[in-house]
Amino acid sequence: MTVVGPFGLSVRDQALETDVQAGLAAVEAGLLEATKSEVPFITEAAQHLVKAGGKRFRPLLVMLASRFGDPYAPGIVPSAVVVELTHLATLYHDDVMDEADVRRGVASANARWGNSVAVLTGDFLFARASHILADLGPEAVRIQAEAFERLVTGQILETAGPRDGRDPVAHYLDVIAGKTGSLIAVSGRFGALMSGADESVVDILTQYGERLGTAFQLADDVLDIASDSHESGKTPGTDLREGIPTLPVLRLREMAAAGGDPADLELVGLLDGDLTDDARHAEVLARLRVHPALEQARRDTVRYAQDARAMLAPLPDCAAKAALEELCDAVVHRAG
Repeated sequence: MTVVGPFGLSVRDQALETDVQAGLAAVEAGLLEATKSEVPFITEAAQHLVKAGGKRFRPLLVMLASRFGDPYAPGIVPSAVVVELTHLATLYHDDVMDEADVRRGVASANARWGNSVAVLTGDFLFARASHILADLGPEAVRIQAEAFERLVTGQILETAGPRDGRDPVAHYLDVIAGKTGSLIAVSGRFGALMSGADESVVDILTQYGERLGTAFQLADDVLDIASDSHESGKTPGTDLREGIPTLPVLRLREMAAAGGDPADLELVGLLDGDLTDDARHAEVLARLRVHPALEQARRDTVRYAQDARAMLAPLPDCAAKAALEELCDAVVHRAG
């Protein structure tokens, strides 16, 4: 039993493991090729996060979804490169917005070269993804365009915040469905579509990806509070410091408003203060790590992962289906 892909996913079928490893290697080569430029500095900046590694979660999902059709179809590897390039581009932009210093265990592009270079490098990656996409046909272009619109809408909604009277948790779940779920849904969709799988299978794997993507982001929210930088590859409490209302914080506010517990209200007060202050930030992080709100966020993660797993029920039993089910378990394990 060997380990493949993110979170130590183990594939128990030798043929599937061999094909997945070969597919991911081809994606890696495609990423390096797609991020080359005639300008050496652009190549260095564009390959900065590619070479830093990463889970390659989205390409893995493309590979597994393709097993329900022809897994050797020519569009599969390029479509996996497209979704990963798109994801990498958003990371460059996210780090500028979050003023992050670390990404994937290395200095973020904005910390190394400044915000302008980071934003423009993200734009360069979007352009390269579009170039590859054009060869995959108009339907693929439309699918990616719709997903990108949802992704950007999610980011705008996060920046704008919930409208008056809207439940902040419901608003946040809409945000991450757009920001994260949309592209992971496309990963499942592209893998099935490019392989020529039945339309019903394409729909199942799209919906699976949407739910898994939400669980994936919720697990990230938990990690931002609960992990150290070795686990997550970025500075703990980054979202907290930037005032980004992730699910554990929203659940805390919900509990404080409903129960009126003085300790909860005090913690909310600290959250509303200046979290660029290292001592205050460390205190809030320590208290959140032992607060029931964090456990509630974990339960929310489990629920979405279980929903994703349930979507797979109509698919025929096979090694790929078992691996997709294990991805759900792996996301839950990642959240602790």
